Amino acid sequence: MHCCISDLRNKDVINKKTGARIGNVIDSQIDTCTGNVVALVVCCRTKMGFFSRDECYVRWDDIDVIGDDIILVNCAPLCAPPRHKNSGMGSMEGFFR
Repeated sequence: MHCCISDLRNKDVINKKTGARIGNVIDSQIDTCTGNVVALVVCCRTKMGFFSRDECYVRWDDIDVIGDDIILVNCAPLCAPPRHKNSGMGSMEGFFR
């Protein structure tokens, strides 16, 4: 199956171990040196309230299945963006934030 990054947008992300809905894909994080997708950025509901939303990150390696409607993952989402060990960013890391 071939798909584009734009096809992943708005798909539901489900934790395969617990069956809990994590949220919807809103963006992706790409390593510009290698061209690999590092993580998916997921809009997830926080425990602060119904209208409170936060960004979570699901590492690409933790994705188990990408279906037509949902994405199944094998882990809990990260609250901070994952760092690639060979990002090659050097002193420019965090410059564009």
